[in-house]
Amino acid sequence: MALDFMVIFEDNNLYALLEGLWVTVSMTFMALILSAVLGLIIGLGRMSKQRWISVLCSWYLAWFRGTPLLVQLMILYYGLAIGLQVDLSASVAGVLGLGMYSAAYVSEIVRGAIQSIDKGQMEAGRSLGMSHSQTMVKVILPQAVRRMLPPLCNEFIALTKNSSLLSVITVSELMRAGNLIVSNNFRYFEIYIGIAVLYFLVNYSISVGIGRLERRLNVEGARA
Repeated sequence: MALDFMVIFEDNNLYALLEGLWVTVSMTFMALILSAVLGLIIGLGRMSKQRWISVLCSWYLAWFRGTPLLVQLMILYYGLAIGLQVDLSASVAGVLGLGMYSAAYVSEIVRGAIQSIDKGQMEAGRSLGMSHSQTMVKVILPQAVRRMLPPLCNEFIALTKNSSLLSVITVSELMRAGNLIVSNNFRYFEIYIGIAVLYFLVNYSISVGIGRLERRLNVEGARA
């Protein structure tokens, strides 16, 4: 069978792929917000002087880094429904699964960036009459954000690619849309190449966008 990439444009295949891409991007965006918020909380919790908070955050980190994302998604979607009668929709389970999994890695990025800031910055803030939390928000975090951006970019790109696993819990994202198409026309190579191109365009856009934001923050930091 000769290769024919025009099959992507036949029978509304391109529309189906773009519709799946929209689901992928929107769910990944919601998962990014969840992972950023949870990651910040877990990262700060790991540095807490309260031992129980630090231990709890360490266990969260160990669990989500030590188990496969696919297993976590299956537990959230199928396990909770059958075992505990907690019936989550595929979309909710997908966002929660991606967000909580990514948060474990984001938390280490946050913690590493904060700890890389000179301790004298905290002492300087406290000497000016600011509380620990005020110094963290106004002095430490703005500097740490610049150092977080490159590894966060890598993590967000990885999260976008990991979203392809949502197809196993029936989310109609890009990969599932492609699987449905090839189940009808058996054009695996052409369709999967098309899917790969769409993933590349999304991830390349994320990389370029974060790179521009990083340069902008560096310029503003130099002016300050």
